[in-house]
Amino acid sequence: MTFDGPLSASAYELLGVESTVSDDELRRAYRLRLRQTHPDTGGDAAVFVRVQRAWELVGTAAARAAYDRGRGAASWAARPTTPGATGTRPRGRSYGRAGAWRRRRYRELLSDQLGHEVTDAEAYDPLVVRAAPWEARRMLADALAEEATAEAIEELGIGFTAWHDVVTGEDAAGKLDHVVLSPSGLYGLMSEDFGGPVRFRQGEVIGAHVGGAAPIRELLARMRTVARRARVRFGGAILILPDDDLDDAVAPLGSIRGVPVVVVRRSALRTVLRSGVPRARVLGGNEAFDVRSRLTHSARVLSP
Repeated sequence: MTFDGPLSASAYELLGVESTVSDDELRRAYRLRLRQTHPDTGGDAAVFVRVQRAWELVGTAAARAAYDRGRGAASWAARPTTPGATGTRPRGRSYGRAGAWRRRRYRELLSDQLGHEVTDAEAYDPLVVRAAPWEARRMLADALAEEATAEAIEELGIGFTAWHDVVTGEDAAGKLDHVVLSPSGLYGLMSEDFGGPVRFRQGEVIGAHVGGAAPIRELLARMRTVARRARVRFGGAILILPDDDLDDAVAPLGSIRGVPVVVVRRSALRTVLRSGVPRARVLGGNEAFDVRSRLTHSARVLSP
């Protein structure tokens, strides 16, 4: 489990204490949580491991001081991106800026809560983020998820083209996160972070924090809008989630409304895009060139 995401429980929360407790109180809390979560006494093995990891982060004075200064916060700040121009290896071509709309929305929600326009330093201060409303934290978590997906796609090389934050209607919240043209086919992607493990029921994602959302249905609906506008056919749909939230690296959900759907761990995305979604429609002959041209001329991306 990680402790550096906007939706992650902090090390202190997992140990059941406030961040202001003394070192002695923190040590007692750790020992108590070990007894409560130990598998030999009926505890949850996964939680037991997370408690141990939390102690590694705050169990010494030096580690605690580093954690309190904002462990992981640097990764929350927006990273400057110049598609295809970094590193020595040619990178995939991309249009639009992944995560930009959700970052703007996060800043708006945070400013509304605090009553003033937030600065960069304030917006990504770990204490401010932890105290932000759940909706705002979800926006930031999803922005980070979209950025991680975009980075993974670009690293695949020049055989891949991506369109990020593709407009599908009047409401920007209904955008399609990513459209990816690869040698294995054309895919619609959604990058999400629900803040906890998910399960599946009747071809849909469910879980404690998924609530009444229907991410698979929404993904397919947005893909249909893009397909009609660009006059293209998608070969498959991919939902990307944090590694900790899925039991398996790849979870095929079968064909839904004629489109093969898979849910994948973030670390498995590159492998899936290289090899293709099982039973996905493969582009033939010069079709890929035609599809790229149609999308380039018709896919509208949200401005950064």
